[in-house]
Amino acid sequence: MNTTILGTGSYLPKEVLTSEELGARLGVADGWIFDKTLIRERRVAAPHEASSDLATEAAQRALDDAGIDAADVDLIVLATSTPDQPLPATACLVQRNLGAAGAAAFDVAAVCTGFVYALSVANAMLAATPQYRVVLVIGVDTYSRILDYRDRRTACLFGDGAGAVVLGRTDGPRGILGGVLGADGSLADLVEIPGGGSRKPASADTVEQGDHFFKMRGREVRTAAGTAITGLIADILGAAGITMDDVNLVVPHQANGVMMREWSTKLGLAPEMMHMTVGTTGNTGAASVPIGLDDAARTGRLSTGDIVLTVAFGGGFTWGGLVLRWGGR
Repeated sequence: MNTTILGTGSYLPKEVLTSEELGARLGVADGWIFDKTLIRERRVAAPHEASSDLATEAAQRALDDAGIDAADVDLIVLATSTPDQPLPATACLVQRNLGAAGAAAFDVAAVCTGFVYALSVANAMLAATPQYRVVLVIGVDTYSRILDYRDRRTACLFGDGAGAVVLGRTDGPRGILGGVLGADGSLADLVEIPGGGSRKPASADTVEQGDHFFKMRGREVRTAAGTAITGLIADILGAAGITMDDVNLVVPHQANGVMMREWSTKLGLAPEMMHMTVGTTGNTGAASVPIGLDDAARTGRLSTGDIVLTVAFGGGFTWGGLVLRWGGR
């Protein structure tokens, strides 16, 4: 018996921030952001919206797509780097919002690889725990709340959004075929928010120093991901027992459009093999893979029986990917 995706959903806030508008704020030349990232626009959450609100919308859409009621959800696994608050888990707030009173709920923190980690954990729990029949897996990030909009190294890349999938069991051939997770804590300082935790609690000094803002050593992150991508893809395919010739579509973390094109070239993929949403969403962190899956399904990029490969890199430094056989909608 396999674990399979029964439905997908995503949510993007209404406010659009174009690269032209953001470039004017940052004082960069017209077209600079697009040339560096292939991002034309990204979404920004409204003042009243937190990560749990975005996640709830995406989760409800995934449940509707699957034809499943929230009361029938047994488990919620949510990936985010931008929780509503340090505790409780944002997954518990989503459980409350949905009315999924019978569901266990917890968060996963693996930055931009978060959804891949969460999906892997949910897949293993569903396979090993008979009482779990329906699992919601959500990726959400509200980066606008942690960005320093004076820092062009980070501000130009990120947007807000949420994506979700509903997992269940199937006797058919569709489902998750295999995957790989990894991490290298020696690179933990490449992506971080230095302040606000137990190492450096929030204080007037941390705020004055900007330690509550997201910080990334982008060039080193890009180098690390570019170096690792070929080996990671080989490991993921090996875990699934297939080759790249079997893959119909790659849905990667939408880190940076230019970098994704470099990955495509390095892997020898035709341009249409790499599903890209980054141009209209920006980098939505843990949300980018499930947003990409939902977009691919709703725009006809996926058909029943297609083999889909997901791959992501994130702070930590983390990485991972999964292969699944699409089962249709």
